[in-house]
Amino acid sequence: MHDIVVIGAGPAGMTAAIYARRAARSVLVLEAVSCGGQILNTPDIENYPVEAHISGFDFSRKLHDQAEGLGAEFIFEKAVEIRDLGAVKEVVTPKNTYQARAVILATGSENRKLGLEDEDRLVGRGISYCATCDGNFYRNKVVAVVGGGNTALEDALYLADLAQKVYLIHRRDSFRGEETTAARLREKPNVEIICNANVTRLIAEKRLKAIEITDKLDGSLRTVELNGLFIAVGRIPENQDFAGLVQLDEAGYVLAGEDCHTAASGIFTAGDNRTKLLRQLVTATADGAMAATEAVKYLRETEQAYTDSLLRSWGGVC
Repeated sequence: MHDIVVIGAGPAGMTAAIYARRAARSVLVLEAVSCGGQILNTPDIENYPVEAHISGFDFSRKLHDQAEGLGAEFIFEKAVEIRDLGAVKEVVTPKNTYQARAVILATGSENRKLGLEDEDRLVGRGISYCATCDGNFYRNKVVAVVGGGNTALEDALYLADLAQKVYLIHRRDSFRGEETTAARLREKPNVEIICNANVTRLIAEKRLKAIEITDKLDGSLRTVELNGLFIAVGRIPENQDFAGLVQLDEAGYVLAGEDCHTAASGIFTAGDNRTKLLRQLVTATADGAMAATEAVKYLRETEQAYTDSLLRSWGGVC
């Protein structure tokens, strides 16, 4: 029996483990693949306080070592179910069942991909899924953004202030994002909007050199030479296995406020898998701290309630 089981060893989950251990609570972290999550794909983190330059791998290793050094236990198994038995929660993996008094869901989310050949290989070598994370690497260079929602529009607007040229490529003839943002983009002299088109091929050697764009209306092909491609076609939160336990919004994110409470008592959430406006490394670690603090508070309250019930019982017997 652990005090807290954390599902997911990304920045949010490992920060939660640190805060829970500092509160002297026993912590088990379950991770399906490897510690770090999406941040492992970032070659150089520039926007995290204190560390001006650090790779995602080194950041994750330091965070893991800190949590493990404080006594958090790490097991590499995928959690596929949570059984809420009231005061006890059972976290089920294909191999084992673990018991805890509180659970923190820090499963994160993964980027929706275009599904093109070499897309995975070129991440960090010309392909990015986060303009605010990696945009500065493309200052005065040529980039493209794929997508038509608010994230794509905002990414293109952000990059327009950094890059020499920005292409915005959308598969439809109108944007899903806010028209006011789209209007601001149209006013930018270094932004070219390409509608009714798909990116159909990545042209690269060691790094991305160009993309092939196919016009959906006439099938014509166009090759655009560039330095970076930012893909903003949505994200997929890793919450499907827990949909029957916690409430999800229509996009699949856990419905939770800044206190990281879910609709299920004793189950909390942290990081990119919850509803939030900004999904960045710093907000993930902030979520981890909040979720652990709230989980510890929940444990104290349940312990006090149990003690009070015993005292009332003993008083009645006397």
